[in-house]
Amino acid sequence: MKKRIASYGSILLVAGSLLSACSGGGSAPATQPAPSTAEAPASEATKQGPQVMRLNMEEPATLDPIFAEDTVSGSVIRQIYDSLTRLDENGNPVNSLASGMKLSADKLTYTFTLRDALWSNGDPVTAHDFEYTWKSALDPKTGSPASYNYYSIKNGQAFTAGQAKIEDVGVKAMDDKTLQVTLENPTPFFPTLVSFLPAVNKKVAESNPKWANDPKTIVTNGPFKLEEWRHKNKIVLVKNETYWEADVVKLDKIEFSMISDANTELSMFDNDDLDWAGNPISGLPIDAIAPLMQDGKLQTQPKATSYYIRFNAEREPFTNVKVRKAFAYAINRKEIADNIGQAGQTPLMGITPITASLKPDGFFADNQPEEAQKLLEEGMRELGITKLPEITYLYNTSDRNKAIAETLQATWKNVLGVDVKLLNKETKVYLDDQEQGKFEITRSSWTADYNDPINFLQKFIEKYSSSNITRWHNPAYSELIQKSYVETDEEKRKQILLEAETLLMEEMPLTGIFSDVNAWVQSDKVKGVRIDPLSKIDLKWAYLE
Repeated sequence: MKKRIASYGSILLVAGSLLSACSGGGSAPATQPAPSTAEAPASEATKQGPQVMRLNMEEPATLDPIFAEDTVSGSVIRQIYDSLTRLDENGNPVNSLASGMKLSADKLTYTFTLRDALWSNGDPVTAHDFEYTWKSALDPKTGSPASYNYYSIKNGQAFTAGQAKIEDVGVKAMDDKTLQVTLENPTPFFPTLVSFLPAVNKKVAESNPKWANDPKTIVTNGPFKLEEWRHKNKIVLVKNETYWEADVVKLDKIEFSMISDANTELSMFDNDDLDWAGNPISGLPIDAIAPLMQDGKLQTQPKATSYYIRFNAEREPFTNVKVRKAFAYAINRKEIADNIGQAGQTPLMGITPITASLKPDGFFADNQPEEAQKLLEEGMRELGITKLPEITYLYNTSDRNKAIAETLQATWKNVLGVDVKLLNKETKVYLDDQEQGKFEITRSSWTADYNDPINFLQKFIEKYSSSNITRWHNPAYSELIQKSYVETDEEKRKQILLEAETLLMEEMPLTGIFSDVNAWVQSDKVKGVRIDPLSKIDLKWAYLE
């Protein structure tokens, strides 16, 4: 997808470039995202045999964009779906299914013109598909865990909350080729956000609720299509010949293995059974990071990702803020970043990553064992208990997640004298347990859909939602987030969001571990893979030399 090392500057320029991309008045076109363009032509070697790229990942939780929230699902969806825009190698939105975009003078209404494009079953892609999909994601009956991604749409959040009707939502297909989207407030990053909000085929989705579960029934519109899905074993994608820009797609096939052990994955790469190992869709063995870096084989890139843990604020002892802070202050984040991350991760004493940070130095000091002990004693006294109930730490299986879990377990034992039971599960079950509140502490990570603090902070405004899961709620916090939506002065908006994150860290329903980076190895023959500054991998332009 892009160069080996991305600069922080290029990441932070995304929001600025969008400000100019979205300016315009009346019915005049906004400054358009540039048309999608191919990488330089592949060499003659790419024409001498099938182009098959081999990677590794976990089992995706879903391939239905309406329900997808995890990184692995999103990575596959990125290859088999297209949206109105797509991100270029610098993370800027370019026209994709949209051939044109206009922005009204008040910067509240986008009008997208769709190009001629087909679904993999031959149906035309229409504006009605987008209206159906986006409204379905917001419909409270659907129960989408990613509904908040659509809250910038007028009455989107109100509809999800049962306070508006579906016809009030600001998405309307004016005809087959014209989609009009009205926003709650001017949203300069909307063209970027749109790239992560593809449509589904309305006719197919309405006729079969399980359409996305089987290669025989799934219908998509991206550069590739699903050929095979052997659960917990393999996913195979093949080039979609009906894709509107099929001529720039060089790969004939993408094979995703599902090996959970990072050492095995790296061994497969070393034996030339994989062309890529590591981020952004899997991970490398911890003890291999330093040697790979020393040998000059490791590729790294900063990303807009926070690695953090969440407390269940409805389960004792984490109903008490001092207990939550005790567990947070006991952690030595620098030790975890240096000894487990090893690829340039930055200790995180907040929730927004370094790429979108409101307070880079953090909201509290790292590694405070004495303060942690004091807070635990005070918290237990306030709870009226002399012994803590059983505490579990829930995480999904990976080499790095396991090492971090074991380090946290040892830290809480050594600093607080607390025994924490580790519980690891495959991603789909882990996500289900999180949503149902079946944990005391759980690991999480979030990669931005657009590089702005609000994308992290708005996840915690509702008490019972799959984006929050902490069961924590503070009306003052929610009010600050709502206030930030309507503030047009950038400095004032930044102060409002800083106040919100400060409040979040004072009540500590979650605590950061580190601001993450991508780290991977790739075969020398792999070219044209794009990893944008938001850590989304795109294989549309990839090829093998």
